[in-house]
Order: sequence, then C-alpha cells, then structure tokens
Amino acid sequence: MKIAMLARNPDLYSHKRLVEAAEQRGHEIQIINTLRCYMNITSRRPEVHYNGQKLTGFDAVIPRIGSSITFYGLAVLRQFEMMGVYPLNESVAIGRSRDKLRSMQLLARDGVGLPVTAFARDPKVTEEVLQIAGDAPVVIKLLEGTQGIGVVLADTKRSAKSVVEAFRGANVDILVQEFIKEAGGSDIRAFVIGGKVIASMKRTGAEGDFRSNLHRGGTAAAVKITPQERATAVKAAKSLGLNVCGVDMLRAKDGPVVMEVNSSPGLEGMENATGLDVAGKIIEHLERTYKPGKTRTKGRG
Repeated sequence: MKIAMLARNPDLYSHKRLVEAAEQRGHEIQIINTLRCYMNITSRRPEVHYNGQKLTGFDAVIPRIGSSITFYGLAVLRQFEMMGVYPLNESVAIGRSRDKLRSMQLLARDGVGLPVTAFARDPKVTEEVLQIAGDAPVVIKLLEGTQGIGVVLADTKRSAKSVVEAFRGANVDILVQEFIKEAGGSDIRAFVIGGKVIASMKRTGAEGDFRSNLHRGGTAAAVKITPQERATAVKAAKSLGLNVCGVDMLRAKDGPVVMEVNSSPGLEGMENATGLDVAGKIIEHLERTYKPGKTRTKGRG
C-alpha cells in the first residue's frame, strides 16, 4: 500500500514507529504536514495539494492530527476521504472524540460508564451544578484542555465555586465531574484496535498530582484489566466509531468509568510499558480492513 500520514512532527516517537512498521511490512509511507496541505474544495474531482504538487495514488491515510489543529486537520482528512483514500480513523469519528461534551453524551447514550458530569453556561447555577456532581471534591475541566492542561481539583465547595466562576468569567466552557477518590491518582489506558483491546497500561500521577498524564510526569506499567474494563473500552471505541484509539478509564467502586477516548494515542508509553509492537498491529489492521474507496463512516450520532 501507499500510505499518507498526516502529522506535523516526523520526529515524534509514535510517527517514527509507524513509518518503521509500515516499511518493514513492505509499504510506502509519506509523512505529510497537515497544515501545509491546501485544497480546491469546490472541484468535482477532490484534490489535495502539498508543496506545489497534487497528492495522488494513496491507498490509505493515517491521521495523527494534533488537538490544536483539529478543525483544519479534519477538513484535510475529509478531502482524502472524498478522494477514496481509506482512513485509519474517519473524520466524523475523530470529530466526535475531540468534542468532550459530545463524546460524553454519545457514551452515556450507549450505556458506557462515566463519572457524574454536569455542564452549564450560567454562573448563577454554580450551586446546582456542584450538587449534580456530588459536591466537593470535584474535578473541573476545560472543554478544550488536553494532556491534563486545564484540569483542576477543587477540594472544597468554596474553592469549587471560585474556580467555576473564574472560568466562566473568562468565558470558557467547562465540565464539572465527581472526583473518583478510590482511583488513587491512577488510571487505565486500554489500546483498542479493530474492536479488540490489544494492550493496556496503568498510569500513575507524579507525587502530589491527581492527574496521571505521562506528559505531566506520570509513570506507566503494564496491567491486566478485568473483563468489564475490556468490554467498556471496546464499547467506548465502537460508540464513537473509532477503529484505533486509547480509552482512559478510572477504577471506581461501581466499576470502570471512562474519562476520555483519544483518537491519536501516543505509542511510546504503551510500547515501553508492555513491550508490544503496537505500531505493527496498527499497520496489520490497515492491511486487514483496507478496501479501495471504503470511507463511509460506520458510527452513528
């Protein structure tokens, strides 16, 4: 296959590993800087141009679209889809996962376990929002935050009200969630490919930090997940229509709850923690599922 990978930084571990895995299996792969693509969107024959040339002949596309360029990245990916290029993850599915509010609404609709979450626009209903989330302590999240940025733990009702009012005063949208104390500052990431969990790790936050993101100094180790956790991860991926994703879960007293579904999960932490060739499994999935022109979104919502 001739594969395009939409990515801005070719030196990232994940991108180098995907290139390595594809080439080892005899495929041709080209990293294309998403922001340098341009398109004539009104052409009846969809085209993507890059560095002064028209991109042609690609069989599949691996979207590694950074959250900060989601809007433009999805426009480029849609253009590839209209050209009949098979996507690892489809544009509609990535769009669902990047919209935290929409993704939670879809997961809740499909019965996936979630922490109690409240959302409101009017700062005058802060009291009621906190009550829905179970009062303090609560976790307050920016809708646009990533990698643990814009996530605050409010220990008391007074501090929670102050944080909510401060965010709303800055005219940013937030979610207020119950704090899963029993998780102990750790979470589970399950790596789902083609409807199966192929690897999982437990991430633990740095000392004094309730966030477990590896980018924030957390650590990771391979972990055996329960059948319920495995089923939850698979159901979450299916709900959003993602073929490949990382599902982040907390171990709550009543069972696993999903915190986020990542449509461009990093490979370094998972491969180092488990010793598995995750990049190779992604390329294998492309080989199994690729069909010319097969770009119609499977998921709904």
